[in-house]
Amino acid sequence: MSDMDEKVTLEQFLSYLDSGKEVEANTPMHKFMTFLSNEAMKITSELNKDYHEPEEVRAIFSKLIGKKVDEDFGLFPPFYTDCGKNIHIGKGVFINSGCRFQDQGGITIGDGSLIGHNAVLATLNHNVSVAKRGNLIPAPINIGRNVWIGANVTIGPGITIGDGAIIGAGAVVVKDVEANTIVAGVPAKFIRNIE
Repeated sequence: MSDMDEKVTLEQFLSYLDSGKEVEANTPMHKFMTFLSNEAMKITSELNKDYHEPEEVRAIFSKLIGKKVDEDFGLFPPFYTDCGKNIHIGKGVFINSGCRFQDQGGITIGDGSLIGHNAVLATLNHNVSVAKRGNLIPAPINIGRNVWIGANVTIGPGITIGDGAIIGAGAVVVKDVEANTIVAGVPAKFIRNIE
């Protein structure tokens, strides 16, 4: 990080976080992360404060993530994120109300996936060393196609959920989930295959 310019661009930021490198506290990269968080709070405040027609929701969400979502994307506000710029949404995705995405490490949601009420997707960990606790370690969440994530699910950094999987309500997902399986519980455990 010491060789980075004082001014960080969005492209540099996303490239750095997508590499999985640790973000040291109080560096230009960390300060840019804070800048993006403030920008995301402004946009999500706009999204969440009033009723919006579905096309308005899509327009605001597109502004939040920095790319256009498809016309079949659905979202019921409120929605919260502290970045927004590292969210990648497939076709036919639906996100229910109260979800919180911490997407600095990258969140990819495949076509046809459904995210239940109050789901939390977190892509950052703090360094375990007390001396470096302010540092952040990014790891992406990858959700396959046609996944159903139940209400109040928490998904941790670095998790991949295979196509067609179902995550039971209230589960805490701390390891990868195979395609076409159902998992549930705290921590989430295999329940059965989907036929």
